[in-house]
Amino acid sequence: MNARTALASLLISAAAWAQPAVTLQNPEFLEQYAATNRFRLGSPTKVTFTPDAKHILFLRAGARSFVQDLWVFDIASAKERVLLTADQILAGGEENLTAEELARRERMRMASRGIAGFDLSKDGKRVLVPLSGRLFVIDLASALAGEVKPAELPGEGGFPIDPQFSPDAAKVASVRSGEVWVTEVATGKTKPITSGAGGTISNGEAEFVAQEEMSRFHGYWWSPDSATILYQQTDTAGMETFHIADAFNPGKAPNVWPYPRAGKKNADVKLGLVSAAGGATTWVEWDRARFPYVASVRWSKNAPLSILVQNRLQTHQQLLAVDTATGGTSVIVDEKDPAWLNIAEACPKWTPDGSSFLWLTEQAPDTDGWALQLRARDGSIIRTLAGPEVGLFNLVSLDEAGTAAIIAGTGGDPTQTALYRVPLSGDAPPARLTDAAVPGTYSGTFSDDHSAWVCSTSDISGTLRLDVLTADGKALGELRSVAEQPPFTPGVQLVTLDAPLSIRAAIVRPRDFKPGTKYPVIDAVYGGPGSNTVNASARGYLMQQWLADQGFIVVAIDGRGTPRRGRAWERATKHDLMTIPLEDHAEALANLASRFPEMDISRVGVTGWSFGGYFAAHATMRRPDIYRCGVAGAPVADWADYDTHYTERYMGLPQDRTSDYANANALTYCKDLSVPLLVIHGTADDNVYFLHSLRLTDALTRAGRHYEFLPLAGFTHSPNEPAIVRQYQGRIAEFLVRHLAR
Repeated sequence: MNARTALASLLISAAAWAQPAVTLQNPEFLEQYAATNRFRLGSPTKVTFTPDAKHILFLRAGARSFVQDLWVFDIASAKERVLLTADQILAGGEENLTAEELARRERMRMASRGIAGFDLSKDGKRVLVPLSGRLFVIDLASALAGEVKPAELPGEGGFPIDPQFSPDAAKVASVRSGEVWVTEVATGKTKPITSGAGGTISNGEAEFVAQEEMSRFHGYWWSPDSATILYQQTDTAGMETFHIADAFNPGKAPNVWPYPRAGKKNADVKLGLVSAAGGATTWVEWDRARFPYVASVRWSKNAPLSILVQNRLQTHQQLLAVDTATGGTSVIVDEKDPAWLNIAEACPKWTPDGSSFLWLTEQAPDTDGWALQLRARDGSIIRTLAGPEVGLFNLVSLDEAGTAAIIAGTGGDPTQTALYRVPLSGDAPPARLTDAAVPGTYSGTFSDDHSAWVCSTSDISGTLRLDVLTADGKALGELRSVAEQPPFTPGVQLVTLDAPLSIRAAIVRPRDFKPGTKYPVIDAVYGGPGSNTVNASARGYLMQQWLADQGFIVVAIDGRGTPRRGRAWERATKHDLMTIPLEDHAEALANLASRFPEMDISRVGVTGWSFGGYFAAHATMRRPDIYRCGVAGAPVADWADYDTHYTERYMGLPQDRTSDYANANALTYCKDLSVPLLVIHGTADDNVYFLHSLRLTDALTRAGRHYEFLPLAGFTHSPNEPAIVRQYQGRIAEFLVRHLAR
């Protein structure tokens, strides 16, 4: 046991000291759950078709290892084999990652090590593999023939971040020490093509809010002809500086990060065009004062370089075409929303000839939800291809011929996801590709020509698999998972509550459920924007089932503010992220108890993480008539201490909405806490900083309220070390049993 684990265990033991002893059922499940990273280790990730649709590359680790290797699946033979392992390159040596790379992986929610990613060249001939700060190029044909000889690229300039092949695969770009570097694959010649980094300025990296809130992880983009690079220059001058210290090593300097708190200074972002050989930069011109956020960038063959920019409150956005010779821009699409505009990350998606593009919008007339439009090069609408009739929420793929798109929708049931094929000609409605007979969540990865695809299935019966299929659904094989199988399949009942809201809920009962017995209820909550907790996927309820087996009925509830129920439903929480969700959960719990008498509404607890932790803190303080206890994991205490992009989208600027921020602030209600509350937080969290829980517990202490506090020393927002996962999950269960069991 290392020092961090030892101290965390000591804190856990201290928090539980002098409490009534609790015996948990099936504690060995926690061991397995933690060691397998929630039974996800061993599943194929980053599934990628070769351009000829003959092979599939993917990453996979062992069942109890975070170290991934590169594998290939041969479609014709339906056989797989490993192409490259981390051990082959490192020869048993330890992998080294910089603080910047670790932070980037935290933004991507990536816990994997070893071969954590790869880049397949556009022609399918080469594979770029980053490993421990080094870059390796593999000739794929040789590797498929059994001769894997990784060629290492020069490593000068520092640790490479976000390495990418040029479209012609002759060069590799990466960000090193804040500059964009380009390396010629054949000769190894390498040099920086940008300059000026240092101090508060960096080139080629996406800023914090782009990574954390916009899901934009690239800060540079190749031109289709491989001659030019568009790069982001970021200046953090004037921003607040946050420090994360290592409490185990007080002599070590803390990690220092610029952080954009709501209402305060953001990073200044601009875009520049530079030759891949280096030279002068041509700066892209747009009204950066009005539209400071760069939400997405697309640079496709035959199409204009296009960027999507938003105003700070995210109520106005423009899709701009960039003149690459002058840097000038022109407006293609202009959209406004009085509440906010969600970013459709897959769009614009240009057709191969560049004459038109696909556009996802929530601004279509007489439409409460997303619509997929085909638009001309000038932005005018050609036709609407799909919309709320299939519960549209995402664009998945466009075939290389530009004839058909794959979209994701709910099919009218927000607990499910399905895939549809829709022709761009508009002569036929969307055709469902995934099984409508078995409720589930389905996703897919498609070959360029859509002749083959990998269907990922996670359904209500507990099935979890990756099937390789032809376009017409013929089975070609399976991408095998070596993940350990859970010791049980959760029993999940999905219900729709009474109109007018028709809230969706999931119910998980103990596996030894006894009819006629009254059970305490746990509200396992997220409750915030952007995420559903009620899904037709049994594997998503493993922890809830184990918790239910401790003698509870566990419920999940998706009230207003959650996605996939239309624009009005999602935006009901504008300027108040808690009152309506809390009302909906209280109403849903009462409704559930009236329908299912086995639920003891007098004994309800709540547990959640991140926004769910924020919800749990409010629930215990504001609705003790409903909630008898709560667990708040990594809670946001005060939105004025969270980041600009997320917070201001929903709450507005704090200086303009003082009373709204006070109403949404958990600290406002600390004086009202009258039921047991357990607060858990990682001390190195750089998403919801540890200061949130410190301020929450400080306010509770000053108000004379009793609570329990479990700091996870040295851990970030998503702890994944098995020993700690096992301990804090067990601690949550013990707390709930202690306060809700008779």
